[in-house]
Amino acid sequence: MRRDSFGGMPCLEMFRMRNTGRYVRTLTQLQQNSKVIQDFTLTTLASIPGLFARLTYLASLRDLSSGRYEHAGLAALYPDEAIQQALQLCHEQIFERILETPLSSQLEDLRACLAGMEGGLPSAVSHWRRMEAYRVFLPEAAPDYLKELFCSNLGALLEILEEEHSPAHSTA
Repeated sequence: MRRDSFGGMPCLEMFRMRNTGRYVRTLTQLQQNSKVIQDFTLTTLASIPGLFARLTYLASLRDLSSGRYEHAGLAALYPDEAIQQALQLCHEQIFERILETPLSSQLEDLRACLAGMEGGLPSAVSHWRRMEAYRVFLPEAAPDYLKELFCSNLGALLEILEEEHSPAHSTA
């Protein structure tokens, strides 16, 4: 019986040898990413109240021209590739968690987030609506339909918040 071989070595053995290193590298990378995520969520994100505030923070770590995330504390401890993958994953997960949250809860969370910004709630709402500033929060890898849903939801939520603080609403 003839076995397919490569230089006298069975193909299956050759495949295992070639892919064992790849498997170990992948496993090591997953473990590294897991450490970065755990470190980042426990030391940084846990101290930020609310999903919109966390999403805002994560988006602020991303360079808009390159799409790369910058975090000095993590950079001192972990390889850049692990940081990029971990922060991208955290960004996507918080984005998705917001979309899974009922709109009424999103409204309260957004209200709290904007109220803590410079200029206060009315100023932040007005600026975000006019400039669509929330578009920088979109994770690059998110599907287009989720990006559209997020922007549609944010537009509606901002309209509600603006209406709540309009002079006509105050005098009614």
